[in-house]
Amino acid sequence: MPLRAQINDAMKKAMKEKDAVRLSTLRLINAAIKDRDIALRGEGNEDGVTESDVLGILGKMVKQRQESAKAYEEGGRLELAEKELAEITVIEDFLPRQLSPEETAAAIDAAIADTGAESIRDMGKVMGVLKSKYTGQLDFGSVGPLVKDRLS
Repeated sequence: MPLRAQINDAMKKAMKEKDAVRLSTLRLINAAIKDRDIALRGEGNEDGVTESDVLGILGKMVKQRQESAKAYEEGGRLELAEKELAEITVIEDFLPRQLSPEETAAAIDAAIADTGAESIRDMGKVMGVLKSKYTGQLDFGSVGPLVKDRLS
């Protein structure tokens, strides 16, 4: 079942169960997907968002909430931090499992082998392959330095 349909089904279920936190988070997800859909159609892409676009949106939403929760904790606003963390758990229900450090290393090695990368100049090719295969499964902020180390 496509991710968008899963989100809509979960939203209906949250409405029936009167789960306010889950419902509001799912509505935020839907709104973000629709915004991206409208933007893509404005650029001439009539197909709208793809599964990888949805995964990218969800990953971005998790990162935003992690940063917000950290800022709230530092500011002593624990109730807001808890709300952000609750939203993260709802969003992560729709993301694929994160790769372990060993799996990440193997994925990087495979991407380097696939692209024939030999130097730091080939980092963009390697990252492109990783993003196409592992969107939502890797934190690309932490993968970048690992790829850079392998190519140096």
